[in-house]
Amino acid sequence: MISDRMKKGFTKAAHRSLLKATGLSHEMIEKRPIIGIANSYNDIIPGHIHLDKITKAVREGILMAGGTPLEFGVIGVCDGIAMNHIGMKYSLGSRECIADSIEIMAMAHAFDGIALVTNCDKITPGMMIAAARLNIPSIIVSGGPMLAGEYNNCGLGVDKLFEAGPAAQAGKISREELLAMENATCPGAGSCAGLYTANSMNCLSEALGLALPFNGTTPAVMADRIRLSRESGRQVVEMVRKNIRPRDILIREAFENAVAVDMAIGGSSNTALHIPAIAHYAGIDLRLKDLNVIAGRTPHLCHLAPAGNFHMQDLHKAGGIPAVMNELSRKKLLSEKPVTVLGSSIKNYYKNACRTNDEVIRPLENPRHADGGLAVLTGNLAPEGSIVKQA
Repeated sequence: MISDRMKKGFTKAAHRSLLKATGLSHEMIEKRPIIGIANSYNDIIPGHIHLDKITKAVREGILMAGGTPLEFGVIGVCDGIAMNHIGMKYSLGSRECIADSIEIMAMAHAFDGIALVTNCDKITPGMMIAAARLNIPSIIVSGGPMLAGEYNNCGLGVDKLFEAGPAAQAGKISREELLAMENATCPGAGSCAGLYTANSMNCLSEALGLALPFNGTTPAVMADRIRLSRESGRQVVEMVRKNIRPRDILIREAFENAVAVDMAIGGSSNTALHIPAIAHYAGIDLRLKDLNVIAGRTPHLCHLAPAGNFHMQDLHKAGGIPAVMNELSRKKLLSEKPVTVLGSSIKNYYKNACRTNDEVIRPLENPRHADGGLAVLTGNLAPEGSIVKQA
């Protein structure tokens, strides 16, 4: 085991004693794999306020499978709160800080594997970058999306408030109406209910094979989310035993699958920043022009907020990412070559999935658009490329 370098032999007596100071037994140190848990819980980001419970379930799963969990904290920025002031200058930079800090903790303490507990914005890609760099058995465990708010019998997400604020400022709606919307839009824990960066990247963690099925869409408040987290903890221990590592999973075809899913669901334009960066650290050269090729052959099937009226809970009920992947597979738009955290073909994630709502996940024969939700444009304004979103 990797952890042997810090716990085995006569010269590591001091190391073992320090670990025993934390309450670990001799067996937990000597006999079991050491599994790090990168916990990005905080009480600032709505998508992270419940990650203490998610992490507790992950710990339980690790212990059930015979591992020893060691938890540490990770920073996180809420893009929604950081937006529209100087705080936004710190968001993208936090991705690298997150990746660096996880790498530091994992290497300094010789983890055998790591569970990456995440949810929002730059935290998920930062953790994926860390997994690709470290190349120790790793699993992404997300906190899940927020339920949509409700106002005047209509579902709404935070995007409506970005419109309502200026409307109130211009006198088009009253202050009272704005306050009522403000109080109703974000009903509790979870990443914002539409297909923004957080939910896009959590969905793509499934498509890449770095997370278990439904990691991206199971709502934060559902008991299924706790069960999924516990199972993720169990699975990372199995990954250590079977030596399943991120770079076994993150092959070129896995990234191409993820981009295809991204185009089909109409994911955030920020995925064009994050997916190539993760690929880079996995040793894969993925460029904007590659995204455009995949977009050209992949129909856009889902119309979620902020562009559409559906939310993540609707996508989950309609079959989630497995159903989207199953639909794409009907025209061989996905590769079956990649393996997942389960150690088997990605096909096993979606082969038995089905769509339960033809409006939330359109069939290939009736797409929202004939090509993908994102497109790369080049020209004198952006000679190296720019991203536009038609979804």
